[in-house]
Amino acid sequence: MRLCSMLIVLMSLWVTPAMAAIDVYEFSSPEQEKVFHQLTRELRCPKCQNQDIADSDAELAKDLRDKTYVMLHEGNSKQDVIDYMVARYGNFILYRPPFMASTMILWFGPVIVILLGIFLVIRRTRKQPRNLADNALSAEQQARLNELLKKDKEN
Repeated sequence: MRLCSMLIVLMSLWVTPAMAAIDVYEFSSPEQEKVFHQLTRELRCPKCQNQDIADSDAELAKDLRDKTYVMLHEGNSKQDVIDYMVARYGNFILYRPPFMASTMILWFGPVIVILLGIFLVIRRTRKQPRNLADNALSAEQQARLNELLKKDKEN
């Protein structure tokens, strides 16, 4: 009986770390909670790269959620939190980076590629068909061709 209870305790200790922790934050107002949820959806996890910090299970994302909560709880505005995160992690942390010289390729790159593709398709389809008159044989060439064809039929 004692061995069985020891096994149950050991198994429960082994299973416990596998269970996901749920973050519980208490807010002073519904507006503060709304801003928190907006921020965690707008900020990208630097480790996961394609997940926001609200959805990421990475430890870094949890730290960023905690820091966001603390800053909002201290009375900082949404922009203060964004400025802090950008200062620490760069514009990469934003899903919508600001328009700057360093992010210009992000904003104009897809449009340039699409316009270049359209230009190439139009250019290729508008090519003039070759004039058949340019390919006409001279009388001498036609005579030589007829002679070669006649020899080929004889063989």
